[in-house]
Amino acid sequence: MGLRAIARHLGWGRHTVQRYARAARWQDMVTGRRTRTSRLDLHRLFLQRRIDETDGKISIIELRKELADRGHPVPYSSLRDWARSRLQWPHAPTPAAAAPSVRTVVGWITRHPDTLTEDEGKQLKAVLDACPELEQTHELVRDFAQILAQRMGADLPDWISSACDAQLPGITGFARRLIADLEAVIAGLTVHWSSGGTEGAVNRIKKIKRQLYGRAGSDLLRKMILLQSPSATAPQDVAPSQPRPTGHVHAPTASPQAWPPSVDSPGRGRPCPQ
Repeated sequence: MGLRAIARHLGWGRHTVQRYARAARWQDMVTGRRTRTSRLDLHRLFLQRRIDETDGKISIIELRKELADRGHPVPYSSLRDWARSRLQWPHAPTPAAAAPSVRTVVGWITRHPDTLTEDEGKQLKAVLDACPELEQTHELVRDFAQILAQRMGADLPDWISSACDAQLPGITGFARRLIADLEAVIAGLTVHWSSGGTEGAVNRIKKIKRQLYGRAGSDLLRKMILLQSPSATAPQDVAPSQPRPTGHVHAPTASPQAWPPSVDSPGRGRPCPQ
């Protein structure tokens, strides 16, 4: 099989197949991105020797000056980037792990503690230890989640007082807005009844209204709502069919195979009584 046929079979480019065919081993093709050559590679031994002689205390500015004295001036940024990736520096600090993003920390705080992995729990603890305000926010969020999950509406006023005293952005404003309709909020967090059925009916009416593209009046909208109401579409009890009286001649119904009727059939496609 030729290289073109292999490329068509695999869905690869022809040049990619050629590189694999010319490689001595397939491992040579999966080593990752190739390192581009640089003109500074010619001075690698000299620069590495200078770093070892000074125990890594020589700076990039000094290395650049020594290269310029040898007749090879290079830009500072090019030498800096090249030296960081190509040269070995003794006592080089270990790069610090990337800090978690704000979205990640918010997810850890709002999720149930049982759903966090061991590593996520350790990272969350480190973040909370570094920020006392965030630790207080975490406690308020956990308390509110417990009130919401266990329907402990009687504890809501105490939680609102604690949230207002904390003076935390977001949490304090949310708590103050709950005071405007406190009785309804407490009832929603205490009793098992809800307005879910009413909200569902309102959403169904809005959906029907949007389907009409704003072109229907109130009469047509009323008919559409009544026709699509759950009571209209619910199956009803059908009375058992009564036996037909004898001696009555019925017209035979057309079989599914007879549809559509031919043009030459009598009655323009309607079955004729026998």
